[in-house]
Amino acid sequence: MLRQLPTRMLRVLAAALLVAALPHAFAQSADRREHKRVERAQIVALERQWQKAALTDDVSSMDHLLSDDYLGITANGAVLTKSQQLDRMRERKFSITKLDTSELKIKLIGNIAIVTSLAQVEGVNGDETLHGAYRYTRVYQRMSGGLWKVTNFE
Repeated sequence: MLRQLPTRMLRVLAAALLVAALPHAFAQSADRREHKRVERAQIVALERQWQKAALTDDVSSMDHLLSDDYLGITANGAVLTKSQQLDRMRERKFSITKLDTSELKIKLIGNIAIVTSLAQVEGVNGDETLHGAYRYTRVYQRMSGGLWKVTNFE
């Protein structure tokens, strides 16, 4: 049937269909932008929770923030599991007394959020004194139920 229509009419029909579809496409795009804005706000709030937990040696809050399969890499290159990281906090082998962050960047890819930042840090990491500027990467994963958890930090 479409082959029987003149070319000009086919063009008009195609243009009309495109114009009819545009509002739907714009609405979907706006919904995606709003969804990303909400996700970014959630990650920023979690970064603040992590910072507060680190500064107050709040093991319970840190336990809630870290995923069960968490892996962290310390400043000296040691790889730590969640339980090892929490033990270090309990034993005050890792303690932060000052933590100011800047240059926060968040990259959202599906159920993953990759955060990079610059941190001005003072504290202790094992036998080493922490003092200076450190760049870090923290990876969050949205778990079932919609909760974000830290799965990796270095």
